[in-house]
Amino acid sequence: MAIRSTLLALALLAAAAAMSQNPPMASPIPHEVPKVDLGEWTRGSDLQPVVERFVADRNLLRRSLAISGSPQGRATWKTFYSQWQKELAKVPFAKLTFDGQVDYLLLKNHLAREARQGELTEPKAKEGEKWVPFAQTIWDLREKLRSMEKIEPEKLATEITALEKTIAAETAKVDKAKPVDRGQANRAIQTATTAKEELKEWFDFYNGYDPMFTWWVAEPYKRADAALDAFIAKLKEKLIANPKEEERVPPIGAEGLQADLTAEMIVYSAAELVEIANKEYAWCEAEAKKASRALGFGDDWHKAMEHVKGLHVAPGEQPEMIREMAIEAIDYLEKRDLLTIPDLAKQTWRMTMMSPERQRTSPFFLGGEVIMVSFPTNTMTHEEKLMSMRGNNRHFARATVHHELIPGHHMQGFMTARYRPYRGLFNTPFWVEGWALYWEMLLWEMGFPATPENKMGMLFWRMHRCARIIFSLSYHLGTMTPEQCVDLLVEKVRHERSTAEAEVRRSFNGSYPPLYQAAYMLGALQIWRMREELVESGKMKEKEFHDALLKEGPIPIEMMRAIFTKQKLSPDWQPSWRFYPGIEKSVAKKK
Repeated sequence: MAIRSTLLALALLAAAAAMSQNPPMASPIPHEVPKVDLGEWTRGSDLQPVVERFVADRNLLRRSLAISGSPQGRATWKTFYSQWQKELAKVPFAKLTFDGQVDYLLLKNHLAREARQGELTEPKAKEGEKWVPFAQTIWDLREKLRSMEKIEPEKLATEITALEKTIAAETAKVDKAKPVDRGQANRAIQTATTAKEELKEWFDFYNGYDPMFTWWVAEPYKRADAALDAFIAKLKEKLIANPKEEERVPPIGAEGLQADLTAEMIVYSAAELVEIANKEYAWCEAEAKKASRALGFGDDWHKAMEHVKGLHVAPGEQPEMIREMAIEAIDYLEKRDLLTIPDLAKQTWRMTMMSPERQRTSPFFLGGEVIMVSFPTNTMTHEEKLMSMRGNNRHFARATVHHELIPGHHMQGFMTARYRPYRGLFNTPFWVEGWALYWEMLLWEMGFPATPENKMGMLFWRMHRCARIIFSLSYHLGTMTPEQCVDLLVEKVRHERSTAEAEVRRSFNGSYPPLYQAAYMLGALQIWRMREELVESGKMKEKEFHDALLKEGPIPIEMMRAIFTKQKLSPDWQPSWRFYPGIEKSVAKKK
């Protein structure tokens, strides 16, 4: 007992010292030493060691490859995934446990996805490389460094001198070029920029350590580096039609979307998913009119939404409001016995304020273990401050808080770190974001929004998630421009224009994969249908269902359904779940 008390005292002193250097916001719940309870725990499956071996091999290869995106690097990855597919096929599927079979299919799907992505990106990579034909010389130097081949400084000086002349000649060719597609221009610039960085890394390895290398190569390298700067500047000048236009990822097209949908085990087409979004939006609009009438605005829910936007707290009061809402959500769940919430999860979430720059792409809260709060700062313009306060008003925030903390992302992160963490390899936004939005839907049905203002706040987000499906898929299909996406959010969801612009900027700046924005609503609908099958039918208890969803890890929802319904699995099992009945007829009518 004395030893345990001493260790506890030391731990508390260390925690106090850490907090004194980085003082936290107000504690989410009065801080006590949380109760430790191992409770139920899982070992994983008999295929877990194979999954972990794959992750270890992949990570080592990532670290050791000189340039993953070079032709040599792409060829290496192609071979790597092909070899893993062949080795996995040798595993005796029938001898695996059910959990092992699940992990087999998840790994098989992951390998197929990576191999397919390689096939789709190869033409685009070559498209960028054709503008930088001299890059291969630099890739070869880096490969020789990686294999530690003996160098001959005088010959290298000759080679780098020749490289500088080649770069100058290519710069002259680019000077006569006409603007090209922004995606192609970005790939060319990225290839040239990578070449410059890799040449510098190669030079820095030897420079100063090998006196003969420095004597011979330093001056030629200096000229080649300057030539690369001029070349990159010329690419930006000549290939980009509108340099002031914000950079964004180019649309991936129908083929790219279909590849991603297949990897996510979604059997619907992009057109069907857009129709699902339209139907869900129609429900939201009908509910918004009901709430609008209750607020005295008749069917003009736009006016009702504007009224709710004005119900924000004063500057400086946002953190305390967030804390109150977080505790409210936890209490609501526990009183209704909807989810097991460990004490440690309740007591360890934290809060930080988002910088003005970050709010350009994240106008609303983000979260997990740390909730990042968007609210105006003193450096913003008057208009920016007003729009930020309106966009983060009390009733919008009420849904956002439990989405980000408990039962949302913080709860997910807490559980996935403790149950089947190896399944992080299969992480999917349809589970990550779908789970958080599913709770918004369930809490709505259970009466959590007690006032018309509460309902308008929750409906804003439901409409937003419908619109995300429409604009993100339409953008990648090439049927909507970013400007039209902004207009959709302003007109259909009643975003402030600044928050709409930030949302579109965030969606297409390369930070998120193409299906991410669509995954919120679609993942939530999948979980909702599962709940109808399992909970409403009496096959599972509500709490049991929710706990199990967290303990299985971040995997595609159809595979989760296969686990819960104990489907018979085979090595060639394919997803087939049509989780939104009737949508096929609706799409057929429109055609």
